[in-house]
Amino acid sequence: MMAWTRAAIFGASGGIGGAMALALAERGVEVLAGSRNGDTPEHAKITPFTFDLTDEASIEAAVTAWKDNPPDLAVVSSGVLTLPDGTGPERSFAHVDKAAMEQVFRLNTIGPALIAKHVLKLFPRDGQSTFAALSARVGSIGDNGIGGWHSYRASKAALNMLIRNYAIEMGRTHKQSIIVGLHPGTVDTALSEPFQKNLPDGQLTARDEAAANLLRVLEGLKPENSGDVFDWKGERVPE
Repeated sequence: MMAWTRAAIFGASGGIGGAMALALAERGVEVLAGSRNGDTPEHAKITPFTFDLTDEASIEAAVTAWKDNPPDLAVVSSGVLTLPDGTGPERSFAHVDKAAMEQVFRLNTIGPALIAKHVLKLFPRDGQSTFAALSARVGSIGDNGIGGWHSYRASKAALNMLIRNYAIEMGRTHKQSIIVGLHPGTVDTALSEPFQKNLPDGQLTARDEAAANLLRVLEGLKPENSGDVFDWKGERVPE
């Protein structure tokens, strides 16, 4: 079972990221908790840092500061489904908007890719290390039977491809590294709030429960699992 000593959570002001930061801190893991404004959970084991998902320089500055004591677990829990102006996922291709799609890709795909670019450089060639990014089952091409939500689906599918690419590249030199995507299910956060009304009973997961689920999945992974996406039950999501 994986045992971490230092973790970096990107997006620790969000529901899942904050819950994961607290859960790790309660286990005695030193946690670097990142957000845009420094608003992160308070705990003796948590050290806040700031970064902007759309600003690579801010990501690089935060990560470079850890080069002498890098994390052995990094989680990107940032992402967007509904944009700040209220623009939600498209129900039809007729609703696709260039500016909105670009923004969704910047936050769901490009941002996590840039975080990985700088974090993976710090992972030692020997020793276990894990990088995970929150993805979504709707990013699966093989599991898509209803369509819609074009920008969100496409941004997560692209993220999944990058996870696979990075895992292949890292696997050549870092044999014990693990790079995966995680599907947390429908969690009671601001991201899912606009879509909670019609959910069946029992389908909405509390934040702390979601965090525990995801950490349990991560703990059980092995290097041969690198490059895949797993749901909160530990089951592999189809490509």
